[in-house]
Amino acid sequence: MATDGGIHHYARGEWHGPSLSHRRIRFQKGLYSDFHHFLLLGEGSGELHFDNGEHRPLHGPLLAFLPPQARCDLSISAGTAAHLVGASPQIMVDAIGDKVESYSLRIFTEQRKLVEALDPLAVAEISPLISGFVRELGDPSRSSWMVASAYIRLILMALWRGSDGERSEQRGQGEVGSILQRYRQLVEAGFRQHRPISDYAAELGVTADRLHSICQRALGRSPIQLLHERVVQEAKLRLERSARNIQEISDSLGFRDPTYFSHFFKRKTGLSPAGYREIARASAGLENSMLSSGYADWP
Repeated sequence: MATDGGIHHYARGEWHGPSLSHRRIRFQKGLYSDFHHFLLLGEGSGELHFDNGEHRPLHGPLLAFLPPQARCDLSISAGTAAHLVGASPQIMVDAIGDKVESYSLRIFTEQRKLVEALDPLAVAEISPLISGFVRELGDPSRSSWMVASAYIRLILMALWRGSDGERSEQRGQGEVGSILQRYRQLVEAGFRQHRPISDYAAELGVTADRLHSICQRALGRSPIQLLHERVVQEAKLRLERSARNIQEISDSLGFRDPTYFSHFFKRKTGLSPAGYREIARASAGLENSMLSSGYADWP
C-alpha cells in the first residue's frame, strides 16, 4: 500500500459543527479530486451543487455517498452539523477487498447514493462509524491505514444495506440469474486460488457444461473468460493504485511465479505489467479506456 505520503494523503475526516451562518464547502479540490466521499448530515438542511447545474436539496438526517465523478460542492445551512469523510482509490480498494460481497460493492460505489430520512436505528449504527473514522484521522499518534480501511468497509456495508442494495440483488433473478450471481460470488471469493471451472460448477450443483452454456448465453463469454477477466481487473487495480512491485502483486494474486504472471497479463492485455503501470501513471487524472474501469458487465 502506498503510504509514503502519510495517511492524510489517502483519507480525510472532518466534523463541521453547527454555525450561525450558511457555509459552502468545495470538498473535491486538489488532493481530494479523486476521493470517494461520505456525508452524514444531522438534523437540518443543506444542498449539493453539481457541476452540471443540478441542485439537490438535503434534509437531515441523511447519509450521502459521492464518487469522484459526482462533481459538486456542498452547502450547509446555519445551525446544521455534518460529518464529511473521504477515501482515496487505494483505501477504497483495500476496504472493498475480495470477499463475497466485494463485487456488489464495486458496482454500488460507481453511482452516487442518498439515504434520506434515516431512522434512529440507522443513525445509531452509522454515526459511531463516521465519528470513529474522523477521530482516528484526528489523532496523529495513531492514524492507521488498516483502521481507516476497516471503518470505510463498515460504512460502505451499512450504506449498501441501508439503500436496499443487498435485497434488490436477490429479487427477480430466476434460475439462470441465480446461478450467474452465485458464480460471480464464488469467483470474487476465490479468483486468486486458480481453481478449475469444474470445482465452481460442483459448488453450484451444475455440470461444467451447464455453467458454460449459461455464461455463454447470458454474457457471450465462457466461465474461464469471466474468471480470467476478474484476475486481470484485480491486477490492473493493484498496478495502478498500489506501490507493490510486480513479484508482490503476482504473489498476492496466487501466481506461482512472476514470470508466469507477466505472460498471463501480457496475453490478456497486450502489455507487460511494468508497461501497463507506466501507462497508468502517465494517464493519472485522464480518461484512458485501457485502464481499469467499471465492474458492471456481469448481471
